[in-house]
Amino acid sequence: MATTPVRASRTQLLTGSALLVLALGFGTPALAAHGARLSADLVDQLAAGSASIDVIVHGTAAEVDALATRYGVKMKRRLRSGAVLTVSAGQLDALRQDDSVDHLSGDTKIRSAMDQVTAETIGADQVWDGVADLPALSGSGITVAVIDSGIDQRHNALKKRVLVSVDFTGADGSDGYGHGTHVAGIIAGQRGRTADSRGYQGMAPGAYLINLRVLGNDGSGVVSDVVDAVDWAIDHRDQFNIRIINLSLGGPVLQPYRDDPLCEAVQRAAAAGILVVTAAGNLGVTKDGQTVYGAITSPGNSPYALTVGAIDTHGTAQRSDDTLATYSSRGPTQYDVIIKPDIVAPGSHIVSAEAADSYLSRTYPARHVTGSGPNAYIQLSGTSMSAAVVSGAAALLLEERGSLQPLTAKAALELSSSFVPEVGLLGAGSGSMNVLAAATLVLTDSSSTLPVTVIAGEEVSSGGVLTLSTNVDSDPNSLVSGNTLVWGNTLVWGNTLVWGNTLVWGNTLVWGNTLVWGNTLVWGNTLVWGNTLVWGSSGQSVSGSTLVWGNTLVWGNDDLTN
Repeated sequence: MATTPVRASRTQLLTGSALLVLALGFGTPALAAHGARLSADLVDQLAAGSASIDVIVHGTAAEVDALATRYGVKMKRRLRSGAVLTVSAGQLDALRQDDSVDHLSGDTKIRSAMDQVTAETIGADQVWDGVADLPALSGSGITVAVIDSGIDQRHNALKKRVLVSVDFTGADGSDGYGHGTHVAGIIAGQRGRTADSRGYQGMAPGAYLINLRVLGNDGSGVVSDVVDAVDWAIDHRDQFNIRIINLSLGGPVLQPYRDDPLCEAVQRAAAAGILVVTAAGNLGVTKDGQTVYGAITSPGNSPYALTVGAIDTHGTAQRSDDTLATYSSRGPTQYDVIIKPDIVAPGSHIVSAEAADSYLSRTYPARHVTGSGPNAYIQLSGTSMSAAVVSGAAALLLEERGSLQPLTAKAALELSSSFVPEVGLLGAGSGSMNVLAAATLVLTDSSSTLPVTVIAGEEVSSGGVLTLSTNVDSDPNSLVSGNTLVWGNTLVWGNTLVWGNTLVWGNTLVWGNTLVWGNTLVWGNTLVWGNTLVWGSSGQSVSGSTLVWGNTLVWGNDDLTN
């Protein structure tokens, strides 16, 4: 009898509790599903649907073996406190719901702090954010035609960035080699989706891409396909607002640029209002390490192209420790003896999108940085990477000031670069690109001084060196006619420009007490041209009024035709 009231009391309490829950509108409670805690990178990998994820699980050997067997996953390695399992996103989701699993962690990579070094060292991060009077820029509305080995559009960094694909090799526009995907990611890749890839983003993430494939799965192609691709971009320039062509490729210079069909195509593109950015080539040294001059590749030898060499940032954002990459081709050009490259930009150890199962991915697994499938990233080096960095930077400038023509955009990037006296004009052209300074330069219609910027805590001055070919002036179809760029007694920029005491003009250099003219060198005490220079003969002087300099910059107006 003593137990009956107790049972009744318990029943009444349970009933009362149930009624209270129902009255509050929650209904009868169900058992909550188990969910193991995930590290932030695994949350990202799960959301991204990654195909291969390295996960650290805790437990005894027997417990880990049971998990691996239960979910059919591969054990990558054992740990003293558990193991590393390689799983898919679906398997990860199943693992986290297993009652025996308390938490899961990603086997993330530990590396030196190199994320966003490329962007920071050229000031792109400040341009993205907007500083002082600069608007925040992303390349929005600008389209870059990437003429390369194709683009793997399955990669998350490049999804929805490609407007159209055309394959001149007869294939499907995909990237079996892996080069074009990497280049495209440098130009307009979206920020990585996982914790260990968030630092990787293209120079102009707001820009769009045109995928024009001309290189096969072995990375080679023919000039005629490249010419067709350039002409396709010209024909569709207005339809897709193609303002930039990126040519991270090259071949031997076998004739003067006027006779080179690829250089002719570059000239046509420039005349159509498209800035053509090309790689200088990777022939800067011999196999035994000797410096090579005159190894610029085609179409980088064209005076109409913005030809880009490579610098090595040595993994830091500070520019003071940057050096010219040994592989970067130096000028002058063969046959025409034009000063090239025009500028240099980061090109060594650049991390960007990795095309799944591509030749580069399979052949150089050690260069893989992080992720898998559509989230994979690989590190590559070359002037191809440098050209892509400059193409992305140019897209930022063209968003800021849409009236810029190819020559004015080229001049803005050159004038604002930092001269590199250690290697001179033949090694680095106008110098190391600084897109923050370039964006500041084109911000207003007039300026009395070249920009001085601060990058990674260091003050960076603009060099004020401009390289243009006097040969262009004799061309009746020259881009420098009208009100875009004119020379003679005055250098006109927009409608007016008279600038400074530093000017490079084709094969002409005025630099302090230094003069280079045509294929003749007369030097003073301010130009260092590598450690050795043997070039031409001496004694020629400047005559006439080809070069005029002063101290006032007027940037023209926005009435220039596109």
